[in-house]
Amino acid sequence: MYRLLFSLVFARMDPERAHHLAFRVIRALPVLGLGPLAERLTGPAPELGVEALGLRFPSPFGVAAGFDKDALAVVGLGRLGFGHVEVGTITALPQPGNDRPRLFRLVADRALVNRMGFNNGGADAAAGRLSRLSRRRHRPVLGVNIGKSRVTPVERATADYVRSAKVLAPYADYLVVNVSSPNTPGLRGLQELDALAPLLEAVRAAAGSTPLLVKIAPDLDDSEVVRICELVVRLGLDGIIATNTTISRAGLTTPAAQVDAIGAGGLSGAPLAARSQEVLRLIREHVPAGLCVVSVGGVETAEDVQERLDAGATLVQGYSAFIYRGPLWAREVNRGLERIRRARRAAASVA
Repeated sequence: MYRLLFSLVFARMDPERAHHLAFRVIRALPVLGLGPLAERLTGPAPELGVEALGLRFPSPFGVAAGFDKDALAVVGLGRLGFGHVEVGTITALPQPGNDRPRLFRLVADRALVNRMGFNNGGADAAAGRLSRLSRRRHRPVLGVNIGKSRVTPVERATADYVRSAKVLAPYADYLVVNVSSPNTPGLRGLQELDALAPLLEAVRAAAGSTPLLVKIAPDLDDSEVVRICELVVRLGLDGIIATNTTISRAGLTTPAAQVDAIGAGGLSGAPLAARSQEVLRLIREHVPAGLCVVSVGGVETAEDVQERLDAGATLVQGYSAFIYRGPLWAREVNRGLERIRRARRAAASVA
């Protein structure tokens, strides 16, 4: 039914407008009293639970940063079956983001291009909502993704991140330093070790006891990924999220003229899957088994999620396929994971 609705309605709407419409419905679930019913329909089985970062995740599958930028629909997303919700990216200062249009569908590739530009209400505004969420018993695990304010010069980026960390870390189950979005000028340069090491050290100190992860780009070469792995281990960070969107446009089915007309932005969805998996395997080869590695990029089905888990991911996140799969996406993934695990147990018992 959702596929028909997408084809007839959502595909004809501006992508950002369609997102906000769906977002309002998700946000309203708890308010309308539909949360418990939705949770009974979508909730993961206890066997899917994962212990990581000192937390219990009801499912290994969660929502990546970017879907809920201001922590407005966390409870509703949890009711839809996601084991964790990573909100943001939140910046120290409020900012409107880039001019519209800034979100584009590549339907033939089951992909998105965005150049949103960290549109959000800022850390201070988010802190109140996060404080209230942190006190709720029935909510998913809550991650908070922070980035550099656009108006802050790169040379003052560390202070900008530190301010966000101090304001938001007390209310986060885990905190993420985003240095990998292609939509904020100069941001990806912070992945260079000379800049990244002091930045992560300062944010770790500001975050206190809150687990700290760093999110990296798929466009790093393998040697750069390895060096970041070594830095994360040396600094004692709690994990790595791999990967963010890509600036590459290689291998797309969508006509080149259409892609060129869209212009700059980060590509997410199915075309990112292969590189995301490569980076996951590379990271797992160079970090301790206990380090939390979150895989994101091109994940759509339960089989995709299980493949990432088999390759060493601790947790898996998705975003772009939400647009193509609809509100029962997490339910489909959770039920699929349950079937895969039952089949594996049955095969093992026969063997």
